[in-house]
Amino acid sequence: MKSCTVFLSLMAAALAPVSALADTCLGTCGALGANGVVTLSPAGNSTYQYVTTNGGVSGGGEISSVGGTNGSTFTTSVFGSNAGDQLNFYFNYVTSDGAGFADYSWAELQTGTGTHVAWLFTARTEPSGNTSPGVGLPADDSTLVPSSSAIIGGGPAWSPLGGSSGGCFDAGCGYTGWIQSQYKIAAAGNYKLLFGVTNWDDTLFDSGLAFDGATIGGVPIESGVPEPASIGLVGIGVAGLLWARRRKLVS
Repeated sequence: MKSCTVFLSLMAAALAPVSALADTCLGTCGALGANGVVTLSPAGNSTYQYVTTNGGVSGGGEISSVGGTNGSTFTTSVFGSNAGDQLNFYFNYVTSDGAGFADYSWAELQTGTGTHVAWLFTARTEPSGNTSPGVGLPADDSTLVPSSSAIIGGGPAWSPLGGSSGGCFDAGCGYTGWIQSQYKIAAAGNYKLLFGVTNWDDTLFDSGLAFDGATIGGVPIESGVPEPASIGLVGIGVAGLLWARRRKLVS
């Protein structure tokens, strides 16, 4: 009887929610409705998610090969994909930091264990011309719709920018408007999405990224509550054993 009780206790613990099934945030992340220059996305949801350099952490939001000063990264929970599934989402890069070679933003697809798979977009402030792929950043592996994304200029009013909202340093500040990223996953497996934004050369004139409507194989990657990164990474091996079918966990 005792062994049966122990077995049932272990099963109950295994089926309980674990922190690995929650989104993680390094820096400042949040959710918001239409605000300032950022409208709701074409996905039709009542809110979108965002990361911002306002309140970012040192080294946060950066691509390691490019660098940065401070920023934020949002990482989704691990989700499953079949070979050939289409991964789609919308993004909108917003920056008060103009001039060339300035702040930047990106989205990356990784395996569930953190191996790089693809750059789903990169965007960087430019005084004129296309913002994505960003100058000095990795090339996009995805298809973007629309394919060109010249900045919609002017000091962007958007509350996640904090004190930089409405501000503008030099030509190139503004926002891209909503752009869709489309990527076909080649191999079946477990994956996660990362969204990042960073101040590149200093911590002045903040930038942010709005994102929404992530789907895999036409099924939404559902929203969850971000947890601190140091907690959210615990237990991922246990979580993997529990997935007998695809879990859609975070938008």
